[in-house]
Amino acid sequence: MHIIKKIGILIFMPLQLLAQQTEVLNLDSIVSKIEKNNLNLKSYDLRAESYKYKAEAGTAWMAPMVGAGTYMMPYPGQEVMDQDKGSLMFQLEQDIPNPAKLKAQKRYIESQAEVEKASQGVVLNELKAKAKNFYFSWIVAEQRIKILEENDKILQTMNKIEKIRYPYNQSQLGNVYRTSAKIDENRNMIRMQEGEISRARSSLNSLMNRYGDTHFRIDTSYKLHFIPSHGHEHDTTLLASSRKDIHRMDKTINSMQLNIKAMKQESKPDFRIRFDHMSPLGNLMPKSYSVMGMISIPIAPWSSKMYKSEVKAMQYDIEAMQKEREAMLQETQGMLYGMQYQIEAMEKRVKVMEEKIVPSLRKNMEANFLSYQENKTDLPAVLDSWEALTMMQMDVLDEKLKLYLMIIEHEKELYR
Repeated sequence: MHIIKKIGILIFMPLQLLAQQTEVLNLDSIVSKIEKNNLNLKSYDLRAESYKYKAEAGTAWMAPMVGAGTYMMPYPGQEVMDQDKGSLMFQLEQDIPNPAKLKAQKRYIESQAEVEKASQGVVLNELKAKAKNFYFSWIVAEQRIKILEENDKILQTMNKIEKIRYPYNQSQLGNVYRTSAKIDENRNMIRMQEGEISRARSSLNSLMNRYGDTHFRIDTSYKLHFIPSHGHEHDTTLLASSRKDIHRMDKTINSMQLNIKAMKQESKPDFRIRFDHMSPLGNLMPKSYSVMGMISIPIAPWSSKMYKSEVKAMQYDIEAMQKEREAMLQETQGMLYGMQYQIEAMEKRVKVMEEKIVPSLRKNMEANFLSYQENKTDLPAVLDSWEALTMMQMDVLDEKLKLYLMIIEHEKELYR
């Protein structure tokens, strides 16, 4: 018998240790793991890295051209002198791009990598907001479960009292069934909240690039505090420095300006050098060569209008984006103040519900429950007061969750 106990201990000990070692993650840890491991964010790093190599590739020259053929060969059947038999020709040609053009093009391509990094910041801000939504949904679900577990104890007590009183004709059989139904209904609500927790856990695992069924717990003691802004804290200049999408627009505008500079370099000439070598087929003609240097003339009217029109078009695009940037900042400023007033009103509403309405309903339920235990009131009265308290407690948690989501949305808009 002792051997069986020891074997049982050895079998279940690892399970107990595993239960004790369940990972507990706070919100900061989850956000840090998302920033480090999320695959969507990594894609921006890879695209930014690719632009670095594209910039290097943009400074490369075209490959040299090598050719071989005949030069001044007479057609067959003609009488020719020895010196008119023609030549074999070998040719080497190389395009030499303007160094200023290459440098300008390289700077423009490198700036696109900065746009990708700025876009990564925008996506990270959205992922943080998603993570916070799931995190506080989990916290509220845990709080609901605590209330429902307390309800289960109360309902179990009611059910026992009804079963004791029924044989002495102090209660009706329907009351026994009614309390049993309430117990099952309450347990179903607990299962529903457990499902909400599982959904939040799997979603957070997905954001952290982990298996969806990886088990962990969260720090349910985490408090989300809202600090209202006063004065000029939502000034458009400050918003421009904090919002990720504005930062991305700034990087995009900078990239477009560099593209304009690159296009303006098209007015500078490119070069080409060509070397020809002729080996005559006749004995009287010497070997000869030809060296030619060529230069493009991009200021010619029929070619200059291409890059001049492109520059003008991009300048208008930049002006349009700058106006859009100003409009976004102005709209965001008004939106943030509006959201702040809503949050403050919601905080007052939740405070009244928590500190005044719920305590009053609890006292009413406790008084009715005490009378019920002393057989001074019947079950329907105590059930009504219990349901009123439970409904209000759930309403408080619903409003709390709305408040949390409003604060998260405010923060998301502030750093969007």
